[in-house]
Amino acid sequence: MNLFNFENDYILENEYARLIPLKESDFENLLEFSVNEPEIWQYSMVKADNPENLKKYIALALDERKKLSEYPFIIFDKTKQKYVGATRYCDIHINTNRLQMGYTWFGKNFQGTGINKHCKFLMLEFAFEKMGMERVEFRAYTENIRSINALKSIGCTVEGVIRSNAICPTGKRRDTMVLSILKDEWTNEVKQMLNTKLPIISK
Repeated sequence: MNLFNFENDYILENEYARLIPLKESDFENLLEFSVNEPEIWQYSMVKADNPENLKKYIALALDERKKLSEYPFIIFDKTKQKYVGATRYCDIHINTNRLQMGYTWFGKNFQGTGINKHCKFLMLEFAFEKMGMERVEFRAYTENIRSINALKSIGCTVEGVIRSNAICPTGKRRDTMVLSILKDEWTNEVKQMLNTKLPIISK
């Protein structure tokens, strides 16, 4: 039975990561990345690459939560004792038990540290075991090889490419790769595999 309620604040955490529902006040916690590392959003359709866009980014995410279509988190690295990025559930369909995970980004110093795998594990576990999802989907710009490889490494299956399905902020049309994990895959294989890959993060 699905007991997920968009009005509830769900905190997902383990020894290394804490995912906290995004709030308007988190502008201050993420501002340094927006000001100092705008290149983080090179492949993003919704950018937070300056203070004004960060405000819009947060406002849009919170509005989509109110519309019951998205559930955004800010990411806290418990080892570094620092906010390091953001992610969210999106395109949530409670009636058909499916959603996407996306809008994930990390400050440059926290990319490749292992924190992303911990976040993905927590979100997948919650989606399949608490929200009752049967399918979790991921999408990535086909030129974003780093993101695609990261998704493959956590057990995603590549389903195909949607050609010329969106327009980038630059005006260029983009192809999108679709990947997914199904509930039986999570239960029978992916959860155990990903759990063994979770790295120890040093201070």
